[in-house]
Amino acid sequence: MKKYFALIALIFGIFGNAQILNPVQWKTKVVQKSATEFELIMDATIENEWHMFSQYTPDGGSLPTVFNYKNQKGNYQLVGKTTESKYKKVYNDIFEVDEYMFENAAQFKQTVKITNANLKEIKVYVEYQACKEQCIQQDATFTFKLPAIKTEDVASTVVETDSTIVATDTSAVVTAVTEKSTKEVVATAAPKTEEKGLWSIFFLAFFGGFAALLTPCVFPMIPMTVSFFTKQSKTKAEGKKNAILYGVSIILIYVILGSLVTGVFGADSLNALSTNVWFNLIFFGLLVFFAASFLGAFEIVLPNSWANKVDQQADRGGFVGILFMALALAIVSFSCTGPIVGTLLVEAASKGGLAPIIGMLGFSSALALPFMLFAMFPGWMNSLPKSGGWLNTVKVSLGFLELALAFKFLSNADLVVQAHLLEREVFIGIWIAIFGTWAAYLFGKLTLPHDSPMTHLSVGRLFMAIFVTIFTIYLIPGLWGAPLKIISGFPPPMTYSESPNGIGTSGGTTPAAVALPEHAHSGPHGIIAFHDYEDGLAYAKKVGKPILLDFTGHACVNCRKMEDFVWSKPEILSILKDQVVLVSLYVDDKRELPKEEQYVSKETGKEIVTIGNKWSDYQITHYKNNAQPYYIILDSDGNDITQQIGYTPDAEVYKKWLEDGISKFKK
Repeated sequence: MKKYFALIALIFGIFGNAQILNPVQWKTKVVQKSATEFELIMDATIENEWHMFSQYTPDGGSLPTVFNYKNQKGNYQLVGKTTESKYKKVYNDIFEVDEYMFENAAQFKQTVKITNANLKEIKVYVEYQACKEQCIQQDATFTFKLPAIKTEDVASTVVETDSTIVATDTSAVVTAVTEKSTKEVVATAAPKTEEKGLWSIFFLAFFGGFAALLTPCVFPMIPMTVSFFTKQSKTKAEGKKNAILYGVSIILIYVILGSLVTGVFGADSLNALSTNVWFNLIFFGLLVFFAASFLGAFEIVLPNSWANKVDQQADRGGFVGILFMALALAIVSFSCTGPIVGTLLVEAASKGGLAPIIGMLGFSSALALPFMLFAMFPGWMNSLPKSGGWLNTVKVSLGFLELALAFKFLSNADLVVQAHLLEREVFIGIWIAIFGTWAAYLFGKLTLPHDSPMTHLSVGRLFMAIFVTIFTIYLIPGLWGAPLKIISGFPPPMTYSESPNGIGTSGGTTPAAVALPEHAHSGPHGIIAFHDYEDGLAYAKKVGKPILLDFTGHACVNCRKMEDFVWSKPEILSILKDQVVLVSLYVDDKRELPKEEQYVSKETGKEIVTIGNKWSDYQITHYKNNAQPYYIILDSDGNDITQQIGYTPDAEVYKKWLEDGISKFKK
């Protein structure tokens, strides 16, 4: 009876997946808000039990919805970000991240300001992923027709707030799919997520400000500053007022710096930096530079003439004099605060929007607060620890943290281009080396420039050394496949590794000693896999084995489920390793094809510009299906010898399907 039901499940698994799925339908319209401003509205209707993902869903999980405004240059400007309707937050225990998804419906809006009166239409290209039992990476191009615009309106940028005209209504049909891996569902909205992100930036920067305070460039200046205010102020009330003005001036200077960063790059464009290869590489170089400075290789200092000129202005008195005193503090302490400020601006810039301003507000608040409080209450000075070698220890410790954070940006760049130069094991190994060296430093086993002679360990340094050592030991099992949930989001995902189950393992149990054929990769559980169809076909002919063609995706939840819970079964794993040649084609591979290999699909009419586009089009053209995972067994000449099958969590059914295909190949 069990085999009977398994056969029925197999039949439905085969024939239920042979179709082009369209679970998401789009309708668009454009609404005129003023003479030159229009609101582009994109409504998605999602079939029951399906879901698609927010623009803000975290990295490391399913693919977010991405809008690309095509004919923008010289024609129109984006006003703010693309907003979206409410979504749900769902924990995905496969990718180990929270994901933000839409069910039933989603709406996206973007306001644009026309700068070319002759513009007739706006084209918007959208990429997204939708999921149920399978996942689909899909794209669509929307064309928004515009009414006639007067040249004088564009030139004068007149705003007519009462004008609301629905100009056109177009529609497009698109698709997408994945099964939820849910532990918790909480309704939320994009603005709340942005607000939460800004609070995170604020508190991160706030603690960064306190860290800067405990450096040799800043800490000794506290008693000097307090002494100035107490001696120069005629009354206690005047001293407190000046202290408050001094703190406000510090905050003002750094907030202006954050505003300049936002103004130069643009609030909207900053968010795009997090996925830009070159900016991630530049950020990596900057953080390594800052780390080297903190570790004692050199000092980052601003010209002495700047400090002298500012110091002269500080003698003017009043608020202007106090403002220049605060500026003098920023300049003189730059060798210690500069790397921290630079790191915070880099991290905030990758978040986009107002993050650089909020970051500098948090940093400067923490930096200014002690100066204000000790100037207002000079008696508290007696409780301050004396300056000494511990300040340089703090500075060096910040250098190690900067160095560790730098590799996150290098990892981002590597993930974007899928270069596989900094896979998970390499990243974790680098962090083990960094934190292990830091622990040795704290225990006094090595010294760096500017360190004072040390005769004993302070209790605080000892506790810190123990904590860093524990963290280093915690990282080590990550080389053997441990998930390392504490640092989830920093290293590359488990699937982006030389061996998904860790160094020295194959299928989680036996040492990996098999040499990889040319063009092959170590796939899940140490299975030899090819990522190019022609390479896999050539190898299959050479060894005389059938091909298991696997249409998959880096961000496909159920693809990972099949690999983790079905392929890992010993009876299936032995088949995949010994009896077939695995060819895994990733339909969400964003690497661009060489220009000469790009083309327009005869099946869909879409431009095929990436490797993922190529394999997606291959699947649609040959199998009339656009969902993943999707499996076919081919002979060594590339001919199908089985019906196709999709997501099949029943290991017995999947095993029978494999065995049927292999037996047909042998006949």
